[in-house]
Amino acid sequence: MRISSPQFEQGGHIPNKYGKLLENKSPPLKFQDVPPSSKSLVLAVDDPDSKKVSGKIWDHWIVWNIDPTVSKFPEDSVVDGQEGINDFKERGWGGPNPPEGAHEYRFILYAVDVELDIPKDSKKKDVYTAIEGHVIEKSELRAYFSPVS
Repeated sequence: MRISSPQFEQGGHIPNKYGKLLENKSPPLKFQDVPPSSKSLVLAVDDPDSKKVSGKIWDHWIVWNIDPTVSKFPEDSVVDGQEGINDFKERGWGGPNPPEGAHEYRFILYAVDVELDIPKDSKKKDVYTAIEGHVIEKSELRAYFSPVS
């Protein structure tokens, strides 16, 4: 299984327009080679570098119950699935906004063997608890974003 974006490469730079302080659009994403036994997909986007500043990994986006036949999310759109609450206390995408320097962002795609029956206001930790023991495969796209000056 693979997650990618036509706007940036693995280890590359996330374009500024996807940042929280600019257009705050979610980037387009592609999902490939999803295991046929998948019942749904889960997408999480977080900033592990934020732990140095805020003491926690900052959650920017969580989407669950994505149909496993969905092969892409267009820019600023969720084709299918339930968007939860990010660490900005908002539903949906909360773009990168590091306080200083470049931070690495992880776009993590999980293929799971269940559809999740959890509240719509769930956060990443709730989703991760629900998928425990149900992950078939996982793929990551990692890229960097620097603060806008």
